[in-house]
Amino acid sequence: MSIERQIKPDQQQTSSLWKAITSVFLTLLVIGFLFLGAIFALTPAGQTAGKWLTWFFGLDSVQLWWYVTRASGLVAYLLLWFSMVLGLAVTSKYLDHALDRVFTYDFHQFISLLSIAFVAVHIIVLMFDRYLPYSIWQILIPFISPYRPFWVGIGVIGFYLIILVTVTFYLRNKIGGRAFRVIHILSLVGYLGATLHGIYSGTDTSLPTMQVLYKGTGLVVLFLTIFWVVLIGLRKLEARQKAIAAARLLRVKRLSAR
Repeated sequence: MSIERQIKPDQQQTSSLWKAITSVFLTLLVIGFLFLGAIFALTPAGQTAGKWLTWFFGLDSVQLWWYVTRASGLVAYLLLWFSMVLGLAVTSKYLDHALDRVFTYDFHQFISLLSIAFVAVHIIVLMFDRYLPYSIWQILIPFISPYRPFWVGIGVIGFYLIILVTVTFYLRNKIGGRAFRVIHILSLVGYLGATLHGIYSGTDTSLPTMQVLYKGTGLVVLFLTIFWVVLIGLRKLEARQKAIAAARLLRVKRLSAR
């Protein structure tokens, strides 16, 4: 038994290391492809290919980039909401009877990364928008946006919080479980920021479908959060009652021993 206990943490540490190495490798691979693509775009062949793609896909259209940023923002929000539901499922354990806990945790991590990827698309496309183009500083620095700066800034801060929470997936063994759980609470703030950003700076908010979507997803997260808080309270109460019962039992044993 002692040997198995020693091997298991080593295996988990090795698995986490390989995951981190794989993530870094894939990130560098994507950056490398983007770098090569940028170099190719500067060549005569790349410029010719760019003109053909612009004609074929209508990339010079004002509406195209607007549709892309709207779609990517909506998908990013839905993925973030789904990630929140899975995260609350891990902490509350209400899906343990239906799904393996390890699968739920890994899937939650994957959905979080996917939501960040779609947010990145949502942000980068704004730099190519011809109607209201953004600079890199207007995207990265909150509250200086030319369009509804406060609510766009709230979205930027929420995005930073989501990135922070996602990074802790790979630092859990270094920062410890307690710090990991405390930082993960910020995901609720990040989700709230993303929701407010979508409601008050989204151009489709007035549509009935979007109203139902924001209210429905928000109520689900609110309900699961309340359920999680109540569950934590009940667990603490149960632990306190067990401690009191154990103390009473020990006292009775000491009195009976006299």
